[in-house]
Amino acid sequence: MVTIKEIAKAVGVSPGTVSRVLNYDQTLSISEIKRQAIIETAEALNYATPRARKNALLPQLSIPMGLHAEVAASIAVIHFLAPNEELVDPYYVGVRLAIEVRCREYKLEIARVFNPDVPVDLAQLAGISAVIVVGHRAKAEIEAIARMCPHLVMADYNPRMPQFDCVRADLGEATTSILDSMESAGYQRIGFVGGYELMDNEALRQGEQRCKAYIEWHQARGRFDENLLALGQSERFGQNLRLETGYQQAKSLIALQNRPDAILAANDNMAIGTYRAIQEAGLSIPEDIAVVAFNDIPVAQFLMPPLSTMRIPGELIGEVAVDLLVERLNGRDYSKHVTLPTEMIWRGSARKPPAD
Repeated sequence: MVTIKEIAKAVGVSPGTVSRVLNYDQTLSISEIKRQAIIETAEALNYATPRARKNALLPQLSIPMGLHAEVAASIAVIHFLAPNEELVDPYYVGVRLAIEVRCREYKLEIARVFNPDVPVDLAQLAGISAVIVVGHRAKAEIEAIARMCPHLVMADYNPRMPQFDCVRADLGEATTSILDSMESAGYQRIGFVGGYELMDNEALRQGEQRCKAYIEWHQARGRFDENLLALGQSERFGQNLRLETGYQQAKSLIALQNRPDAILAANDNMAIGTYRAIQEAGLSIPEDIAVVAFNDIPVAQFLMPPLSTMRIPGELIGEVAVDLLVERLNGRDYSKHVTLPTEMIWRGSARKPPAD
């Protein structure tokens, strides 16, 4: 486990500065360049350990003919988050860094990077060898991109388009696993803070895997309470899962006459906002309300109390996306859908369920 001192030494700042950045202290006077360096360094240091563990387990792909340093294939990365949104979500920083590192290993040049603030100009994809799409995109846009560049891989999102490669974690299964564990730990009234999935400009709460699984789990037990479901909705899905949204949605749950005894947040950022709402209300975690989330970003282990969270292998998702892309460039003519395992990390924000 990386320490604050190690991050501070690598970036050249004080441990206090690192702590305040990782805890999203908005009163800290620091340049955006330095703030991003701290977040990216935290991700990069965390990234080395899981990769070292898996190197002996994963077969090494051969570099395709023609993909040498002198004649490198070029790819485009199309991201569903704007740079300022990625900056406050270290999970996606980790996905991007892993893509970049893996591309360098294969001598692949990242020639274009698009995000929601820079509309995809399809003409700019001319001459691009392959595309990695990170996160949510409308089906019509994915199809348009594929017409320009048929080698397309979806990372951290399944658009339900079987013709395209994708790599992701099964968030629905992970949600069910969390809820089963929380129930066995004695939690009976579990709230949920999350967001809608936007598909072709339509907001669908049942489309978002975590939300869908939460509803179905409670309905199967005859315990679904609409009041315990707090969802943010904005123009882009990435804006739904922010610290500020988690704070506002958690406040609405805490204000209920019969408030929840636990809150499941759709990601760690929303959990941080949930912490703030609980603490402002004069309540304690986990004595009054437990908090559990997804992703296991670096700050999760430094919160007070440390956050219980489902670890999603963001770095590995980025790596495998590039591996799939290289297989396509090597001639594979069928699609692959890769689902990577998640791992629950129990810390001080919730009671750990009894061992089986």
